[in-house]
Parts: sequence; structure tokens; C-alpha cells
Amino acid sequence: MTNAVPPEIRDDLRRARRLEYWTLGWMASVVALMGLVMGSSQAMRTAWIEDLLSLVPAIVFLITVRLEPKPPNPRFPFGFHRAHSLAFIISAVALTSVGAILIVESVGTLWAQEHVTVPPVVLFGQEIWQGWLMIAALAYSIVPPVILGRMKQPLARRLSDKVLHTDAMMQKADWQTGLAGIAGVIGIGLGFWWADAAAALLIAVSILKDGISALATATAELIDGTPRALDSDAIADEARALEAVLHARYPGSEVRLRETGRYIRAQVAGAVDEGPIDLAEIWPGSPERAWRLVQLSFIPPERDRP
Repeated sequence: MTNAVPPEIRDDLRRARRLEYWTLGWMASVVALMGLVMGSSQAMRTAWIEDLLSLVPAIVFLITVRLEPKPPNPRFPFGFHRAHSLAFIISAVALTSVGAILIVESVGTLWAQEHVTVPPVVLFGQEIWQGWLMIAALAYSIVPPVILGRMKQPLARRLSDKVLHTDAMMQKADWQTGLAGIAGVIGIGLGFWWADAAAALLIAVSILKDGISALATATAELIDGTPRALDSDAIADEARALEAVLHARYPGSEVRLRETGRYIRAQVAGAVDEGPIDLAEIWPGSPERAWRLVQLSFIPPERDRP
């Protein structure tokens, strides 16, 4: 048994790795800039926390792509494909937890009717409203996520990589957060005390929604659920098609599929092992994606068991 990365996805995996290094560098600059100018704004603080959180999927992705190709050993006899599943649930838990915490904070601010003020600051000898600095930082924070998120989405689909997909969705939330934050700061400037906390609440709800969706899919993967789609908890189309092929090939048997990272393992209960089988011939979809099916095992009928 080997955990070697299939040649069909090596180039895409290298591109994804480079994008994640760019993400760490670019988003670190956003986090630093936002931290310098956020002041007491709830929306700015929420946006800053989300930008900081967006580093988590990139970090765990880079760790797991190093673990994934490692061969099995006596301590880990089944290899390291599930490291990717662990990374996915880490990202999902972080996203969900922060979304919930920020909702509580935002609702508390609105309930207490805290009136946030944005005072003037002195910059290069000139006194200016700090809100302009906040808006400039938020505008900058929109640019990297728009570019990085759009580049990651097609790679995530081709790699069947849920961590990368979650990262792309987080990048989408990041630029939406930037727009909401700008609206909140402008609202403060216009005298609407609630605008800042309301913008933060909208951001937090979006974070929580993405987190719950990712957590449901990640949990299903860890407990050997049937492979799920990238963007929802629905069973993946490729899994349904593979089940149909195996049912047709082994009528009367029970087909079980599970997902370990980006790979699918199939088990047929009630059928006799035919000997060596070319898994690519069984794969029902595009031949370029046959790499997803890495194992087919059999549980023979009771009458054929020794």
C-alpha cells in the first residue's frame, strides 16, 4: 500500500501549495494593518478576527499536504490520508466557534446600546478622522481574498479538497466582511451608533453559517459517512454513480463507500473477491478523476467464509 500522490493531481497540488503560501503572506499583511487602525470599532474588530482566522485553513492545508504522501509505518499502518480529514474538521470547528462568539459579542453590544466613537488622529502632523484610515485598511483587505478565493475554487474542485474549498469560501467571507465593515464605519461617521455592531452581526452570522455547513461535512467524513459534496452535506454525485456501478456489477450485495481526505474507499459486502481489479475501469466518471478510488475490498457471503 502506498500513499503516493497520484500524478494526475501533482501539478494542481503544487499550485495550491503556492497559493496557500501567498495567502499566509498577503493575509498576514492585512491582519497587521487592520490591527493598527481598528480602534474601538466592533465591525473592525470582527473583520480583524475573521482575517486572522483565515490563516488557519492555509496553515493546516500546508501541514497535511506534507503528511498525505508519507508511506504507512508500524504506528500508522493505514497511512496518512485521514490527516486531510483532521485538517478539515479543525478548520470547520475554528470557523464555527469564532462565528458563535462574535454573534454573542455583537448582540451584547446592540443590547447594551454601546455608542462607539471614532476619534481623530494625528498623521504626519495633520489631524484626520480615524475612520478614513479604517476604510482604507478595509478596502485593502478586500483585494487579496477576491483574487485568492477565485484562484482556489477551481483547484479545490479538481483536487476534491475540502480544506482548500473551505479556505476559498472563507476568502469570500473575508471580502464580504470588508464591505460590511466599511458600511459600519461610515454609519458611525453619520451618527448611527448601531451601524457598527449591526455590520459585525451580519459578518458573524455569515461566518457561523459557513462553519456549520463545513462542520456537518467534516463530521460525516470522520465517522466514515458516504462521501459528501464539496459545498454541502449532500452525498457527492461521484459517490452515487460509483454505488450504482458496483451494485450493477455485484447484484444483491451491499455497497459501502467512505472518504479519507480526497480519496474514496469502497467495500462490497456479500460478494466474492474476483482477484486483481483495475480500479480505473470501475470508476464511473471522467478517467482523469479515477485516482479518487484507491481501494475496493470484499466481505464474502457467510456461506463462503471459512
